[in-house]
Amino acid sequence: MDGSAPYNPRTVEEVYRDFKGRRAGIIKALTTGVEDFYQQCDPEKENLCLYGLPNEHWEVNLPAEEVPAELPEPALGINFARDGMQEKDWISLVAVHSDAWLLAVAFYFGARFGFDKNDRKRLFGMINDLPTVFEVVNGKKSGKTSNGNSGNGKAKSNSKVRLLESQTKPVKSGMAMPKEQLEDEDGVDEAEDEEEDGEHGDTLCGACGESYASDEFWICCDICERWFHGKCVKITPARAEHIKHYKCPSCSKRARTSSS
Repeated sequence: MDGSAPYNPRTVEEVYRDFKGRRAGIIKALTTGVEDFYQQCDPEKENLCLYGLPNEHWEVNLPAEEVPAELPEPALGINFARDGMQEKDWISLVAVHSDAWLLAVAFYFGARFGFDKNDRKRLFGMINDLPTVFEVVNGKKSGKTSNGNSGNGKAKSNSKVRLLESQTKPVKSGMAMPKEQLEDEDGVDEAEDEEEDGEHGDTLCGACGESYASDEFWICCDICERWFHGKCVKITPARAEHIKHYKCPSCSKRARTSSS
Protein backbone atom coordinates (compact mmCIF):
# COMPACT_ATOMS: atom_id res chain seq x y z
CA MET A 1 0.00 0.00 0.00
CA ASP A 2 1.42 3.35 -1.07
CA GLY A 3 -0.19 4.98 1.95
CA SER A 4 2.20 3.25 4.34
CA ALA A 5 5.52 4.77 5.36
CA PRO A 6 8.60 3.84 3.31
CA TYR A 7 10.50 3.52 6.56
CA ASN A 8 9.79 2.79 10.22
CA PRO A 9 10.33 5.88 12.39
CA ARG A 10 11.79 4.74 15.68
CA THR A 11 12.44 7.89 17.70
CA VAL A 12 10.04 10.54 19.00
CA GLU A 13 11.46 13.07 16.53
CA GLU A 14 11.09 10.65 13.60
CA VAL A 15 7.49 9.79 14.49
CA TYR A 16 6.67 13.48 14.84
CA ARG A 17 8.26 14.20 11.45
CA ASP A 18 6.22 11.36 9.95
CA PHE A 19 3.07 12.82 11.54
CA LYS A 20 3.77 16.32 10.19
CA GLY A 21 4.40 15.00 6.69
CA ARG A 22 1.18 13.00 6.58
CA ARG A 23 -0.76 15.91 8.10
CA ALA A 24 0.62 18.35 5.52
CA GLY A 25 -0.43 16.03 2.70
CA ILE A 26 -3.98 15.73 4.01
CA ILE A 27 -4.26 19.50 4.50
CA LYS A 28 -3.24 19.98 0.86
CA ALA A 29 -5.91 17.52 -0.25
CA LEU A 30 -8.63 19.33 1.70
CA THR A 31 -7.58 22.91 0.88
CA THR A 32 -5.48 23.83 -2.16
CA GLY A 33 -6.09 20.46 -3.83
CA VAL A 34 -9.72 20.07 -2.83
CA GLU A 35 -11.13 20.07 -6.38
CA ASP A 36 -8.83 17.24 -7.44
CA PHE A 37 -9.60 15.38 -4.22
CA TYR A 38 -13.34 15.85 -4.75
CA GLN A 39 -13.18 14.44 -8.28
CA GLN A 40 -11.15 11.41 -7.20
CA CYS A 41 -13.74 10.49 -4.55
CA ASP A 42 -16.24 9.19 -7.07
CA PRO A 43 -19.19 7.49 -5.30
CA GLU A 44 -19.38 5.01 -8.19
CA LYS A 45 -16.00 3.56 -7.24
CA GLU A 46 -15.24 1.03 -4.51
CA ASN A 47 -14.48 1.95 -0.91
CA LEU A 48 -11.82 4.66 -0.98
CA CYS A 49 -9.55 6.14 1.69
CA LEU A 50 -7.59 9.39 1.95
CA TYR A 51 -3.94 8.73 2.79
CA GLY A 52 -1.48 11.36 3.93
CA LEU A 53 2.07 10.40 2.98
CA PRO A 54 5.26 11.16 4.94
CA ASN A 55 6.59 13.21 2.01
CA GLU A 56 3.73 15.75 2.39
CA HIS A 57 1.76 14.34 -0.53
CA TRP A 58 -1.64 12.64 -0.49
CA GLU A 59 -3.52 9.99 -2.41
CA VAL A 60 -7.01 8.54 -2.64
CA ASN A 61 -6.73 4.77 -2.83
CA LEU A 62 -8.30 1.46 -1.93
CA PRO A 63 -7.60 0.15 1.58
CA ALA A 64 -4.85 -2.37 2.22
CA GLU A 65 -5.74 -5.92 1.22
CA GLU A 66 -3.93 -7.62 4.10
CA VAL A 67 -5.75 -7.97 7.42
CA PRO A 68 -4.64 -6.60 9.75
CA ALA A 69 -2.95 -3.90 7.71
CA GLU A 70 0.67 -2.86 8.32
CA LEU A 71 -0.54 0.53 9.58
CA PRO A 72 -3.92 1.69 10.91
CA GLU A 73 -6.26 2.45 8.02
CA PRO A 74 -8.06 5.77 7.40
CA ALA A 75 -11.86 6.05 7.35
CA LEU A 76 -13.20 3.66 4.73
CA GLY A 77 -15.61 4.66 1.97
CA ILE A 78 -15.40 8.45 2.23
CA ASN A 79 -16.47 8.64 -1.43
CA PHE A 80 -19.90 7.16 -0.72
CA ALA A 81 -20.95 10.19 1.34
CA ARG A 82 -19.61 12.78 -1.12
CA ASP A 83 -22.87 13.54 -2.93
CA GLY A 84 -25.13 12.93 0.04
CA MET A 85 -24.23 16.08 1.98
CA GLN A 86 -23.00 19.63 1.52
CA GLU A 87 -19.44 19.74 0.21
CA LYS A 88 -18.23 21.84 3.16
CA ASP A 89 -19.76 19.41 5.65
CA TRP A 90 -18.28 16.44 3.81
CA ILE A 91 -14.82 18.00 3.79
CA SER A 92 -15.13 18.73 7.53
CA LEU A 93 -16.14 15.12 8.18
CA VAL A 94 -13.15 13.82 6.25
CA ALA A 95 -10.94 16.24 8.19
CA VAL A 96 -12.14 14.93 11.56
CA HIS A 97 -11.60 11.31 10.54
CA SER A 98 -8.17 12.24 9.18
CA ASP A 99 -7.21 13.75 12.55
CA ALA A 100 -8.18 10.49 14.24
CA TRP A 101 -6.17 8.47 11.70
CA LEU A 102 -3.05 10.62 12.10
CA LEU A 103 -3.11 10.09 15.86
CA ALA A 104 -3.69 6.36 15.38
CA VAL A 105 -0.62 6.05 13.15
CA ALA A 106 1.54 8.02 15.59
CA PHE A 107 0.32 5.92 18.52
CA TYR A 108 0.96 2.75 16.51
CA PHE A 109 4.61 3.69 16.01
CA GLY A 110 4.94 4.66 19.65
CA ALA A 111 3.53 1.34 20.82
CA ARG A 112 5.45 -0.74 18.29
CA PHE A 113 8.80 0.72 19.25
CA GLY A 114 8.17 0.74 22.97
CA PHE A 115 7.88 4.43 23.76
CA ASP A 116 7.65 4.85 27.51
CA LYS A 117 5.35 7.28 29.35
CA ASN A 118 7.72 10.21 28.99
CA ASP A 119 8.29 9.57 25.26
CA ARG A 120 4.55 9.36 24.61
CA LYS A 121 3.95 12.52 26.61
CA ARG A 122 6.63 14.38 24.65
CA LEU A 123 5.36 13.09 21.30
CA PHE A 124 1.74 14.00 21.87
CA GLY A 125 2.75 17.30 23.42
CA MET A 126 4.51 18.17 20.15
CA ILE A 127 1.51 17.00 18.15
CA ASN A 128 -0.90 18.96 20.33
CA ASP A 129 1.00 22.18 19.60
CA LEU A 130 -0.18 21.92 15.99
CA PRO A 131 -3.73 22.84 14.96
CA THR A 132 -5.85 19.90 13.90
CA VAL A 133 -6.69 19.30 10.26
CA PHE A 134 -10.29 20.15 11.12
CA GLU A 135 -9.21 23.52 12.55
CA VAL A 136 -7.16 24.33 9.46
CA VAL A 137 -9.92 23.36 7.03
CA ASN A 138 -12.59 25.33 8.85
CA GLY A 139 -10.41 28.29 9.83
CA LYS A 140 -9.69 28.60 13.53
CA LYS A 141 -10.67 32.06 14.78
CA SER A 142 -9.27 34.08 17.64
CA GLY A 143 -11.56 34.86 20.54
CA LYS A 144 -10.68 38.54 20.35
CA THR A 145 -12.21 41.09 18.03
CA SER A 146 -11.13 44.55 16.99
CA ASN A 147 -13.18 47.45 15.65
CA GLY A 148 -16.15 45.15 15.08
CA ASN A 149 -14.21 42.85 12.74
CA SER A 150 -14.17 39.09 13.05
CA GLY A 151 -11.38 37.57 15.12
CA ASN A 152 -9.55 36.15 12.11
CA GLY A 153 -8.40 39.65 11.27
CA LYS A 154 -10.22 40.06 7.96
CA ALA A 155 -10.39 43.72 7.03
CA LYS A 156 -13.91 45.01 6.40
CA SER A 157 -12.67 48.36 5.15
CA ASN A 158 -10.50 49.14 2.14
CA SER A 159 -7.34 47.04 2.38
CA LYS A 160 -5.00 49.99 1.79
CA VAL A 161 -6.65 51.90 4.63
CA ARG A 162 -6.28 48.82 6.79
CA LEU A 163 -2.61 48.69 5.92
CA LEU A 164 -2.11 52.17 7.29
CA GLU A 165 -4.06 51.36 10.43
CA SER A 166 -2.02 48.31 11.43
CA GLN A 167 1.08 47.10 9.65
CA THR A 168 1.53 44.18 12.05
CA LYS A 169 -1.69 42.42 11.05
CA PRO A 170 -2.13 40.26 7.94
CA VAL A 171 -3.56 42.38 5.15
CA LYS A 172 -4.91 41.73 1.70
CA SER A 173 -2.47 43.81 -0.28
CA GLY A 174 0.50 44.66 1.90
CA MET A 175 3.39 42.96 3.63
CA ALA A 176 3.88 42.98 7.38
CA MET A 177 6.75 45.22 8.49
CA PRO A 178 9.34 44.52 11.19
CA LYS A 179 8.34 45.76 14.62
CA GLU A 180 11.39 48.04 14.91
CA GLN A 181 10.46 49.88 11.72
CA LEU A 182 6.93 50.34 12.94
CA GLU A 183 8.15 51.94 16.17
CA ASP A 184 10.36 54.36 14.24
CA GLU A 185 7.72 55.38 11.70
CA ASP A 186 4.44 55.19 13.58
CA GLY A 187 5.38 55.39 17.25
CA VAL A 188 3.61 52.14 18.05
CA ASP A 189 4.69 50.99 21.49
CA GLU A 190 5.60 47.44 22.38
CA ALA A 191 2.47 46.80 24.45
CA GLU A 192 0.21 47.65 21.49
CA ASP A 193 2.24 45.40 19.20
CA GLU A 194 1.90 42.49 21.62
CA GLU A 195 -1.85 43.02 21.87
CA GLU A 196 -2.24 43.05 18.09
CA ASP A 197 -0.09 39.94 17.68
CA GLY A 198 -2.26 38.21 20.26
CA GLU A 199 -5.38 39.04 18.28
CA HIS A 200 -4.16 37.05 15.31
CA GLY A 201 -2.06 34.40 16.97
CA ASP A 202 -4.74 31.79 16.19
CA THR A 203 -5.06 32.74 12.52
CA LEU A 204 -3.99 29.76 10.42
CA CYS A 205 -2.83 29.51 6.84
CA GLY A 206 -5.50 27.77 4.76
CA ALA A 207 -2.81 25.96 2.76
CA CYS A 208 -0.12 24.79 5.19
CA GLY A 209 -1.97 25.18 8.51
CA GLU A 210 0.83 27.12 10.20
CA SER A 211 0.06 30.03 12.55
CA TYR A 212 0.24 33.72 11.71
CA ALA A 213 3.55 35.50 12.22
CA SER A 214 3.85 39.27 12.03
CA ASP A 215 6.95 39.22 9.81
CA GLU A 216 5.29 37.25 6.99
CA PHE A 217 3.13 38.41 4.08
CA TRP A 218 -0.41 37.06 4.19
CA ILE A 219 -3.37 37.45 1.86
CA CYS A 220 -7.06 36.82 2.49
CA CYS A 221 -9.51 35.19 0.08
CA ASP A 222 -12.55 37.43 -0.50
CA ILE A 223 -14.75 34.38 -1.07
CA CYS A 224 -14.04 31.90 1.74
CA GLU A 225 -12.37 34.50 4.02
CA ARG A 226 -9.42 32.25 4.84
CA TRP A 227 -5.90 33.63 5.20
CA PHE A 228 -2.91 32.25 3.30
CA HIS A 229 0.84 32.76 3.35
CA GLY A 230 1.71 34.60 0.16
CA LYS A 231 4.38 31.98 -0.55
CA CYS A 232 1.84 29.14 -0.20
CA VAL A 233 -0.45 30.56 -2.91
CA LYS A 234 2.39 32.13 -4.95
CA ILE A 235 1.29 35.73 -4.42
CA THR A 236 3.93 38.40 -3.82
CA PRO A 237 3.29 41.72 -2.04
CA ALA A 238 3.86 43.56 -5.33
CA ARG A 239 1.32 41.42 -7.15
CA ALA A 240 -1.18 41.72 -4.30
CA GLU A 241 -1.20 45.51 -4.70
CA HIS A 242 -2.89 45.05 -8.09
CA ILE A 243 -5.50 42.51 -6.90
CA LYS A 244 -8.85 44.07 -6.05
CA HIS A 245 -10.64 40.85 -5.13
CA TYR A 246 -8.50 37.83 -4.35
CA LYS A 247 -9.74 34.25 -4.83
CA CYS A 248 -7.71 31.41 -3.35
CA PRO A 249 -6.91 28.38 -5.57
CA SER A 250 -9.87 26.38 -4.22
CA CYS A 251 -12.41 29.17 -4.80
CA SER A 252 -10.98 29.90 -8.25
CA LYS A 253 -11.41 26.26 -9.27
CA ARG A 254 -14.97 26.21 -7.96
CA ALA A 255 -15.78 29.34 -9.97
CA ARG A 256 -14.38 27.82 -13.17
CA THR A 257 -16.23 24.55 -12.59
CA SER A 258 -19.59 26.23 -11.98
CA SER A 259 -19.25 28.43 -15.07
CA SER A 260 -18.33 25.57 -17.40
